[in-house]
Amino acid sequence: MASLLATTSSSSIARRFDALRKKSRTALVCYVTAGHPDVDRSLATLAALEEGGADIIELGVPFSDPIADGPIIQASSQQALENGMTYDGALSLVERAGLKVPVVLFSYLNPILAAGPDALTRAADAGVSGVLVTDIPVGADPAREEWLGNSPLSFIRLVAPTTPADRMAEIARHGSGFVYLISRLGVTGIQESTAAGLPDVIQRLRAATELPICVGFGISTPAQARTVGKLADGVVVGSALVKAAGTGPKEVLQLTRSLREGLDG
Repeated sequence: MASLLATTSSSSIARRFDALRKKSRTALVCYVTAGHPDVDRSLATLAALEEGGADIIELGVPFSDPIADGPIIQASSQQALENGMTYDGALSLVERAGLKVPVVLFSYLNPILAAGPDALTRAADAGVSGVLVTDIPVGADPAREEWLGNSPLSFIRLVAPTTPADRMAEIARHGSGFVYLISRLGVTGIQESTAAGLPDVIQRLRAATELPICVGFGISTPAQARTVGKLADGVVVGSALVKAAGTGPKEVLQLTRSLREGLDG
């Protein structure tokens, strides 16, 4: 696999982080599930995230076996699947939403493979800026990793808190856009506090890569976002926003604004 760092300079994700860095601001990365709770409200949710101050939106492609996700996102994925949401349906949402902020497809590998060899090109044509695949560790499938890495999309890689420093560097070398640091072991979900060892993990990862570091898993409140935002280049909020989306776009807008204010405060 070739190094992909050279591709980041021209990506919309890299430009977003450059702009935030100049203003000394932390990125707010917001995850929601495509098609949840239905297509119309999913479109309204995307608009609410942008209006509320999201810098990057992660759009989850629903999958029947989301092993890395907690009960809130699992339930949203199941509901979206029951409503007929697909990979191409998610691309249609992005195209229809016409968002000005970068969009990252958050997916397991199977839906992408099932969408065909031009799946990533079609995503870029629809307005997607990046792709994050939860179940393809570095070195697990070099041919498919090369396909993902050489696409028009930034290839976001995941790092766990237990990852050794040399492995962190290897993961970052084969990714672009930013590195997604999982704040704790386990599945996604709302947590009352952040992991005590997170500052040390961020410091180790910072020494291993020049890519922006975004921290996710368990961040759900403005106070948590502010705490993590002092250490990282971005914070990722998922389950809390998916839960709000199940109520309505107004709740999504209110939560997004409060998270943005927490980071800026």
